[in-house]
Amino acid sequence: MKIGYARVSTEEQNLDLQIEALTEAGCDRIITDQAQSGAKAAETRPGFAEAMDHLGHNDLLVVWKLDRVGRSIADLIHLLELFGERGIEFRSLTDGIDTTTAGGRLVFHIMGALAEFERDLIQERTKAGLQAAKKRGKRLGRPPALTSAQVAHAKRAIEAKRETVSGMAEILGVNRSTVQRALAATA
Repeated sequence: MKIGYARVSTEEQNLDLQIEALTEAGCDRIITDQAQSGAKAAETRPGFAEAMDHLGHNDLLVVWKLDRVGRSIADLIHLLELFGERGIEFRSLTDGIDTTTAGGRLVFHIMGALAEFERDLIQERTKAGLQAAKKRGKRLGRPPALTSAQVAHAKRAIEAKRETVSGMAEILGVNRSTVQRALAATA
């Protein structure tokens, strides 16, 4: 199946040019979004979601121009990955991207490699930032549920048999396991 997708950002804009090009490209069905901003994620647009519902393995999604599905490289890469996972072919009529051809698949794989590279860079920067924060003495993660004074109080009450772990957990408003972990950390 070959599904065409057309989108315009405002009510005043016209879909005719896109629909005509998609019809000439031999689309079996054309689904549209009117007054849907390109800044919104494609999956949140009703027409695009409908098109994705109709597309299956080896089906083809055709757009007039790449910016009809996504505005940023990150959006486009995400969508191309989604298409790849579902076995959906993709063609942009004016941009020369067609994953049914060897050249189109090459462009698709290059974009995928760039996405993976970008994710790796983000991970590296995140790890470097965490290490730098640790060196500065910054505590990472969630703040502790109990203060050191609360843990000391719980330890004294439990050791003196005035209270159980479950009882202290209830008094402190935390789970029993939270009290147990805090006590184990002080041992």
